[in-house]
Amino acid sequence: MAKTILITGASSGLGEEMARQFAALGHDLALCARRTDRLNGLQAELATRHPDQRFEVRALDVNDDAQVFEVFRGFAADFGRLDRVVINAGLGKGAPIGTGGYDANKQTAMTNFVAALAQTEAAMEIFRRQDAGHLVMISSMSAMRGMPKTVTTYAATKAGVAHLAEGLRAELMGTPIKVSVIYPGYIRSEMNERVKHVPFIVSTEKGVRAMVEAIEKEKPRANVPAWPWVPVGVALKHLPLPLARKLMS
Repeated sequence: MAKTILITGASSGLGEEMARQFAALGHDLALCARRTDRLNGLQAELATRHPDQRFEVRALDVNDDAQVFEVFRGFAADFGRLDRVVINAGLGKGAPIGTGGYDANKQTAMTNFVAALAQTEAAMEIFRRQDAGHLVMISSMSAMRGMPKTVTTYAATKAGVAHLAEGLRAELMGTPIKVSVIYPGYIRSEMNERVKHVPFIVSTEKGVRAMVEAIEKEKPRANVPAWPWVPVGVALKHLPLPLARKLMS
């Protein structure tokens, strides 16, 4: 059944590819990001490929709280309802704690957690009014355990948003509002395109295909792609820290 899906951070990387794959499944899309030139190009591409579907775009800086609520409410008004909201926008900046990189770490914390909280509030305001909806939080495999060095703050933010969404799921069990947390492993995107020699990394298309499949099934949580991230997730959570540290390095 076709849905109306809002995706944040839709102008590049995982968000852009999710838009393409959800459109191919017949869904209407509400796409938002800071880079409107990229958004407009994506909108034109999707409209050409899927002329019978609807694709709306709006500029959004997720760190602007007021704009988050304005954009989410605006899309809900445009379409009449929102069936699914994918909280995807994020940053990957970071430095080892105490090495002079506080500004980068703070920016990541504000974008990945505080801005995600604003997006969650805006989405849930709509879903509670509708008494229906599907909230999707894009976390990360790094959320499974505290991570060292440049990833410490990023991993903490991704653990935070996962717990935020899980708390909502605990509250909303048995209601028409569903909540999913997606934990992607290493998927090639613009955020990590300069990083070389990453183990188990998959293409954007393949990685997002696994994400979209889990989202479509409304799984409460999913490590994607399943291989090797389901067993790696178990190992990360349960190994003693010295062994987990070796697995992370």
